Amino acid sequence: MHDLAACIAFLQRLVQTPSLPGHEADLAALVKAEMERLGYDEVFVDAAGNVIGRIRGRGDAPAVMFNTHLDHVDPGDPAGWRFPPYGGEIHDEAVWGRGTVDIKGPLAAQVYGVARLKNDPTPPPGDVYVSAVVQEEIGGLGARHLLTHLQPPLIVVGEPSRNELRRGHRGRTEVILHIRGRSAHASMPAEGVNPHFVAARFLLALETLPMQTHPDLGRSSATPTLIRIDQTSSNVIPGELWLTIDWRNIPAETAETICARLRPLAEEAARAVPGAQADILVRTHEVASYTGLRMLLPADNPAFALPADHPALRAAAHVLTDALGHTPHVDVWQFATDGGHFAKAGLTVIGFGPGDDRLAHTNMEHIRIADVETALRGNAALAREWAWRVATSR
Repeated sequence: MHDLAACIAFLQRLVQTPSLPGHEADLAALVKAEMERLGYDEVFVDAAGNVIGRIRGRGDAPAVMFNTHLDHVDPGDPAGWRFPPYGGEIHDEAVWGRGTVDIKGPLAAQVYGVARLKNDPTPPPGDVYVSAVVQEEIGGLGARHLLTHLQPPLIVVGEPSRNELRRGHRGRTEVILHIRGRSAHASMPAEGVNPHFVAARFLLALETLPMQTHPDLGRSSATPTLIRIDQTSSNVIPGELWLTIDWRNIPAETAETICARLRPLAEEAARAVPGAQADILVRTHEVASYTGLRMLLPADNPAFALPADHPALRAAAHVLTDALGHTPHVDVWQFATDGGHFAKAGLTVIGFGPGDDRLAHTNMEHIRIADVETALRGNAALAREWAWRVATSR
């Protein structure tokens, strides 16, 4: 298609515009300007800094929202990259750089794929939105705010899926074990209450904690990651300790049920160390968008799983089969996305986007131009037909 070259040039500009969380203003302006140039009927930036474009439909089917995000993870040391991380260079029929897979390749494919509807003789059956939100990488401020003013019933999350369909993922809840002991000189251990011994007992119990299993998403998991104490000197018994547990949860588990499972382990570990106290809490952190909007966020990205026989999933598969010439494989993501927030709000969420997710967050990140072209066709077809097929399949 004639717009492929323009889409790839847009992708290169996206990659050449750094947009770490909290610093997405320049990229937001770039995306907004491109949507306006492509003829979207309405383009606006909300209070969080999310960019939303709309193509008006006939009102014969539910609205659909295509969703990606503006931010990306840090590229790390540029010396470790084959090509400059913010170069957006083309080599071997692929665009290279930070964010090409997660998430600027999928973003470009959504912006341009949906824009193809402006060349159709009639409007789509329902309104079609494209949203590019802020701070997906650090807790979902953008998606959480977007849901306060826009909730189309059908969502296409464009996280990399290798142009296959995705129907869910495990969630991620960041839990903190907080232990209070008593500080003392390390040469006099009897004078202190060492929180490390509580943490050690807790970790041994955590290692054997039975985990729940979901038929599609697999087992939940609890992985200790970070540990922090209130001291910087190696000859001091710390008075407090904070241990982070990365809990990958299935849909049946919430932040509350996870804490309820971990709290008895913490209390038992503390009882074994006289004078110690321990508690379990979900980490919360205050974040600010580039617009100045502030939000206190719990670290609880929800899980979701659309049933394999869900009519909306079947409808999407039919649309993509017709558009791409083959039946797309259906699977689940291994990582969490903003799709969990949309599903928790009661919206129907599927995933479709270009890019090999195994390259995301690595210094080998690149996306094949052919995969972007396939995603353009797939996104245009979903924008034209998915809502209509969903509406008529009920």
